[in-house]
Amino acid sequence: MSAFLTELQVENATGMDDGKWRLTAPLVYQSDVAGMTFTVPAGFISDYASVPRAPLVYWLCGDTSTMASVVHDAIYTYHWVDRATADAVLKEASAVTGVPAWRRAIMWAAVRAFGASHWDSRPITA
Repeated sequence: MSAFLTELQVENATGMDDGKWRLTAPLVYQSDVAGMTFTVPAGFISDYASVPRAPLVYWLCGDTSTMASVVHDAIYTYHWVDRATADAVLKEASAVTGVPAWRRAIMWAAVRAFGASHWDSRPITA
């Protein structure tokens, strides 16, 4: 069964109000969709969900799926799986944390439509 096996522990990564967060302990997520367990290492920096600050868009999807977004950011950084699976993991992990189905669908559609520009062609190994 998909589950977060650890809690999210972070600190402000820059000392500024710029939305960058550094993990102070590993975040571990077990995914049925990917058939594997992901361990996001301590020290990894995430901006959580990259949601435009347009009022309606942010109201619909902003400040949600924090833990799922960290895992998704790490998968996009390290390329542990292909991009389609990474996006499916975001949707799955959001469900695990109780994000409503309609919001998960919007977030999944947004990363499928606009995430390619963030998918680095040179994966970082970890």
